Amino acid sequence: MFSLEGKKALVTGASRGIGKAIALALAKQGADVGVNFRSSVSEATITAEEIKKLGRESLIVQADVSKKEQVDNMVRQVVAKFGRIDILVNNAGVVAFKPFDQMTEGEWDEVINVNLKGQFLCIKAVAPHMEKAGKGRIINLASVASGGVGVGFPNLAHYCASKGGVVALTEELALELSPKGINVNAIAPGAIDTDMTQSIKENPEVLKATLGRIPKGRLGKPEDIAVMAVFLASDEADYCTGTVFYVDGGWLAG
Repeated sequence: MFSLEGKKALVTGASRGIGKAIALALAKQGADVGVNFRSSVSEATITAEEIKKLGRESLIVQADVSKKEQVDNMVRQVVAKFGRIDILVNNAGVVAFKPFDQMTEGEWDEVINVNLKGQFLCIKAVAPHMEKAGKGRIINLASVASGGVGVGFPNLAHYCASKGGVVALTEELALELSPKGINVNAIAPGAIDTDMTQSIKENPEVLKATLGRIPKGRLGKPEDIAVMAVFLASDEADYCTGTVFYVDGGWLAG
């Protein structure tokens, strides 16, 4: 089950954290993986080397996902290398804590452009290749901080708006693309132990409060998200589309 043997994947923001874990998990199940990065070529190279040690092909591709020209070029390179793209994981994202009344237009635009517009641009570039093949898997990274789930996240207006947009985009595109054989789903992580949650880990009181809301009693690991991505990329998830899968240690149930 969950074999991805022979599949070709592109994971954005795959040089570290959740993106790296997803890229490695896909490779372990048999996929060749394009590793996108924005700034750290050294980290992306390490990810690609680890994929190759698993016996799969890899390609590192630099691109700012908020820039259409760079996204289009990234997709062309991956298709040239692998021949097609069967799996797209829209993982690239940024977060910055800032009170709303101090937030600048530039700071708002940066988060919205990377987290939401970036997913739109990547799907726009990849979907025609999947449509031509008659099948594909698109997996978007949302968040529990996306609105409508009963918990709030202060000082993250731009981030919450972007992730709420990802949820809506996922649902809408499932309606348009699923009849063409392309499944579109989202994974919404809770508090995951990555660079993005460094401020939580460094503050004992905040960490205690956060863990107190999570029935599992721990921060999630990037690998906890990666296994869900593997499932959604697999043939076994064929009847799953237009759905948001919350991987949060029970946070929303608490």
